[in-house]
Amino acid sequence: MLLLWVAVVAVSALATPAPGAGGQRRGAVQAWPDAPNVVLVVSDSFDGRLTFYPGSQVVKLPFINFMKAHGTSFLNAYTNSPICCPSRAAMWSGLFTHLTESWNNFKGLDPNYTTWMDVMEKHGYRTQKFGKLDYTSGHHSISNRVEAWTRDVAFLLRQEGRPMVNLVPKKTKVRVMEGDWKNTDRAVNWLRKEAVNYTQPFFLYLGLNLPHPYPSPSSGENFGSSTFHTSLYWLKKVSYDAIKIPKWSPLSEMHPIDYYSSYTKNCTGKFTEKEIKDIRAFYYAMCAETDAMLGEIILALHQLDLLQKTIVIYTSDHGELAMEHRQFYKMSMYEASAHVPLLIMGPGIKTNLQVSNVVSLVDIYPTMLDIAGIPLPQNLSGYSLLPLSSMFKNKQKFKNLHPPWILSEFHGCNVNASTYMLRTNQWKYIAYSDGASVLPQLFDLSSDPDELTNIATKFPEVTSSLDQKLRSIINYPQVSASVHQYNKEQFIKWKQSIGQNYSDVIANLRWHQDWLKEPRKYENAIDQWLKIHSDPENI
Repeated sequence: MLLLWVAVVAVSALATPAPGAGGQRRGAVQAWPDAPNVVLVVSDSFDGRLTFYPGSQVVKLPFINFMKAHGTSFLNAYTNSPICCPSRAAMWSGLFTHLTESWNNFKGLDPNYTTWMDVMEKHGYRTQKFGKLDYTSGHHSISNRVEAWTRDVAFLLRQEGRPMVNLVPKKTKVRVMEGDWKNTDRAVNWLRKEAVNYTQPFFLYLGLNLPHPYPSPSSGENFGSSTFHTSLYWLKKVSYDAIKIPKWSPLSEMHPIDYYSSYTKNCTGKFTEKEIKDIRAFYYAMCAETDAMLGEIILALHQLDLLQKTIVIYTSDHGELAMEHRQFYKMSMYEASAHVPLLIMGPGIKTNLQVSNVVSLVDIYPTMLDIAGIPLPQNLSGYSLLPLSSMFKNKQKFKNLHPPWILSEFHGCNVNASTYMLRTNQWKYIAYSDGASVLPQLFDLSSDPDELTNIATKFPEVTSSLDQKLRSIINYPQVSASVHQYNKEQFIKWKQSIGQNYSDVIANLRWHQDWLKEPRKYENAIDQWLKIHSDPENI
């Protein structure tokens, strides 16, 4: 593999648009190709804003740029839950999180759930998947589970290692995330040895870990993933001078949910400007490595004369805050965390088109079936993206157009209240818990793209209208109560399985230093929490 060559000739080698995609005016009528091949690449933690200006100026992403030029890019695509497993459960089921009840990172879909891949296989597609799936459950420690269950308890415990960077000693090292490269190689080999010989259409899925931060063993046995890790090879793809240092609100002025998240993510301490810029630079370098893996798939399709017969989709499960809003990781409705990349190219897809409509990952399910010509189930939360991206015009086929809003929700760790986001073209409305005990947030993204000014009280009519719309989509106070009850039930089961020494066990989880200082204080907080009765039926 010659990645240096790839970087130089990525655009020139593939400069000819795929037949049926280029050379026609946007919106031209043509026949939808019969059962095209489909390739879906899903990375982890990729900030969708990097796929368009001005974010695209900070790091070289040649293959994402290629997909933009030869396909359709969605400028406002969002996760339906900003954490791995619930997000992926929504994507693979086509259902919102409160319908899948994927409340946290280890409670996803039933392993036997029928996904769109299963449906496509039943309709004649040859299917293959490599790499990270995580839609039934992720790989998570007892510490992860207990911190998710106890997020409603009235205490603050640091749960993550402080974010840091780590440079690979070998300056020219290309394959930093070796596991992802191995899965990429497997996918390419499958295309070369298997897919190229098929007489029926195929579907290929590749799941990547990057650009998710790496595990941080220095944080102890129950380590988190707070290390941004790369090599000089990838750092050279980053325009260091273009990196923006995000503005932070003073700790005393932060929204209470944001403060909790910043504290549990170990980000309330002092950070130098260089530390922040380095974290962001390393993250962008990890994004560049991700782009190169996507490129390996595109190049293989091109070399095998499959590119003109294949629809390629790239997206991510969520984004990465990378020190915006004094946080790293995800678990937030801010743009860096909730905004994901979504690009589609291939036969019948409009080229060099940017779509501003709000869409989300539940739209993948109906889009996949639409591509394959399979009738759509009636119960899906998502809508096909083909009306927004395809040249094919069929009023009957595309009668169900996407509504002008998307829903995202979060019920896991590092946030001490269930969170609900309604995103429209102009507004982002965020409600918490029961809608009364925690103040909501409202941002006008057209005038405040960095989401620094909460205008919920300044525009009460807009806030009220959006809250009513949100409640028409989801009875969020009832959902919050259901999650609260679930958390208590799961904690009680775990506590009973541990026995009388549960406090000793919990003291040695990730937050042990805080717990050991005042064990009775934290035990009492647990006891008080368990005494509070919450019945979802009474909400």
